[in-house]
Amino acid sequence: MIRLWQRVGKVRALAVLVLVAGLVGGLLIANRQTQHNATAEPVQAADAASLPRASSGTPSADAGTTEAQSKAQDAASAAAAQAKAAEDAARKKKEEEASRSTRPAGEPSYPAPASCGVYTGNRNTGCTLMVAAGFALGQMPCLDKLWQKESGWNPLSHNKSSGAHGIPQAVPGDKMAAYGPDWYKDAATQIKWGLNYIKGRYKTPCGAWGHSQNTGWY
Repeated sequence: MIRLWQRVGKVRALAVLVLVAGLVGGLLIANRQTQHNATAEPVQAADAASLPRASSGTPSADAGTTEAQSKAQDAASAAAAQAKAAEDAARKKKEEEASRSTRPAGEPSYPAPASCGVYTGNRNTGCTLMVAAGFALGQMPCLDKLWQKESGWNPLSHNKSSGAHGIPQAVPGDKMAAYGPDWYKDAATQIKWGLNYIKGRYKTPCGAWGHSQNTGWY
């Protein structure tokens, strides 16, 4: 009986030791977990702070988009201006080439004006009607010199000795009535007649001007 009791006492003592060891182990594990969490939290916070934040449509992003659109519009405007300049240059070159191709040998040659807009008054009307009649713009300097010599572009210019009248100095002046009843003083009527006369007799204004330089008349 005494031995049995001794055995029971040993078993109880062993159980107590196991229980105490378990409690000590649990406390150690809990302490280590607490230290690990305390160490991990600052690291996680630092990692989170270092990550880039996603854009949420801030004013700076909107401003960047507006600036990009503005630059794109400026680039488009510049390209359009360059295209127009190239088109104008090509048109001017084509007109100059057409003028040279229709000018017979021996005709005087002058730089073509940029447009009829460089002239004013009756000279502007003459340039516009000349181009409408099918002459190249490069013919205008010759026409300008021709009728400046003949009448000073004055529709009321009249030569009493010859009866020549108007801007083109038609002889007699009433020939121009075929182009309008107001032939005596209307510049456009006189210019239309004069251009038709030049085309039928000298082919071009420069042809008429060349003849006038050589003979004194056309």
